[in-house]
Amino acid sequence: MRKIVLLLFCLLTCYAGTNAQTVTKTTHKKAIKTDVVTTGTLTIRKPSYVCISTDNDRDQLIMDGTKFTMTLGKKKQVTDSRRNPMFATFQSVLEAVINGRPIPSGEDLTVTVKDNEKTITIIPTGKKRQMFTSFVLVIDVKTSTFKTLRMNDRSGGYMEYTFKNSK
Repeated sequence: MRKIVLLLFCLLTCYAGTNAQTVTKTTHKKAIKTDVVTTGTLTIRKPSYVCISTDNDRDQLIMDGTKFTMTLGKKKQVTDSRRNPMFATFQSVLEAVINGRPIPSGEDLTVTVKDNEKTITIIPTGKKRQMFTSFVLVIDVKTSTFKTLRMNDRSGGYMEYTFKNSK
């Protein structure tokens, strides 16, 4: 009976679709010696909502369906994966991980597995003027939880999010 109750609880939690993790964000700028480190939360609601919020909600990265919104302080940038191939690939990878599906293949995507970690690297094939040159997502193979997300920019800097499960 306990197992059935536990199973039902787990299923309801999954269908409610909320999964929270603590996040540490490291912002590295090539021209600045010291990295900026802030903390926050990762919220996931199935099937396609992800919110990474740091620095008391000043900085946010949100995927809501095909819409991606990045807020850094007072600057807000929005893109849609239907018009941005790099974000389309990123969206399909995130949705696959969140929903327990296989990672889709693509010419702008490489997947490597080593020591219980799956590293997914997205590098756009068409080198357009984009804010980011690549995304690198590392997930735990056993639990399919996010470990790190690194977003490399054109100037040689990056934003790296390190995730820890909240227990």
